[in-house]
Amino acid sequence: MDGNDRRIVGLAGTAHALVHTYELSVPILVGIWLTQFATTAAELGIVVAVGMALFGIGALPGGVLADRYGSKKLIALCLVGMGGSFLVLSVAPGAAADSIGSLPAISTSPAVIAIAVALVLWGAAASVYHPAGLALISKGVSERGRGFALHGMAGNIGIAAGPLATTIMLAFVPWETVAAVLAVPAFVAAAATLFVDVDESSQDEAGSDEDDTPDSIAEFLDVSAMVVKSAFAFVFVVVMMNGLYYRGVLTFLPELLAGLETFQPIEIAGEPQEPANYVYSGLLAVGIAGQYVGGRLTDYLSPGKGIAYAFGALAVLAVVFLPLASMGAAPLLLVSAVLGFALFIVQPIYQAAVAEYTPEAARGLSYGYTYLGNFGVGALGAGLAGAILTYSNQTVLFLTFALLAGVASAVGVLLIRR
Repeated sequence: MDGNDRRIVGLAGTAHALVHTYELSVPILVGIWLTQFATTAAELGIVVAVGMALFGIGALPGGVLADRYGSKKLIALCLVGMGGSFLVLSVAPGAAADSIGSLPAISTSPAVIAIAVALVLWGAAASVYHPAGLALISKGVSERGRGFALHGMAGNIGIAAGPLATTIMLAFVPWETVAAVLAVPAFVAAAATLFVDVDESSQDEAGSDEDDTPDSIAEFLDVSAMVVKSAFAFVFVVVMMNGLYYRGVLTFLPELLAGLETFQPIEIAGEPQEPANYVYSGLLAVGIAGQYVGGRLTDYLSPGKGIAYAFGALAVLAVVFLPLASMGAAPLLLVSAVLGFALFIVQPIYQAAVAEYTPEAARGLSYGYTYLGNFGVGALGAGLAGAILTYSNQTVLFLTFALLAGVASAVGVLLIRR
């Protein structure tokens, strides 16, 4: 990698880590909200799903803006917006709680509504990152596969660090204070981003003079049709299945792990803490290796083979996770580590598939559609998981995950045969 490659990967990797730090701190807070506001998993699943839906829905206009105005400015705005939304999260619930008075703690209370608003603000701000960051790597980094791998690893550092930092801070301070502290790194990174000098299109084969980004709704539809008529339509199904699986598993996994007999609450600084949260953080940390391996595999496997194999493994893991987790601490830790590895190995694979199957001039828009499916449609996974846990059981939940992964694997087989 040359200097420009390193600067791009460093900029994008830092922002990627922060996006997922915030995203994966939410499931840790969900357990507190369930107790503090006496709500149900189904109701909080809807609250989380609304915020995470914006995370995906906003990716589509974010992709258009990335193609037209460049990625660096959007990434800086994304960081400022995420930091601001967590500041809102830190103050709104406290202020709302004072106004509740004698009202029962139900899902329509001001406190829960305030949390929903803060998550919506976060989702809208964070939504522009993936199309902007991935377009930046795909058009500016010479070693694209390696760039995707390092970018994914940075994301997983945030994915693991967010829950871990949140869990540790919760041992000493209220969750509102934790949210305020988490906001600070985003503002620092946003300021640093503005001073990083990068060539965003050093690997753009289309040339800097070509501009196929849409100026009107008609042109937007034309460019979208160009994207959809490619094999990207198959990839879009894959990312939707991945999003439903990813969001459904991660939103309630801390609570599911805490419910196992293997774990008993422990006291830290006089406050009860869930060991399951540390296992959850460890599971996500293993994903760092999965991201790297997935990125390197894109240099050796066709996208179809990578998708078929990786999602096939996720389907099997969904079937065996609960039986193995109930057998004791050692099997639980092992299957959790494998799940963390497999859950994130798929991300660089489908990211590379998008780059393979879409026109370069519409790359930002293509990644916008990708994360519309992954995080927009995928946000429904939180609501789906909450509903199944409320009205059915964990076995049905994991069999549903197996079905989603099986569909994605089957699409990979279709891509192999094309």
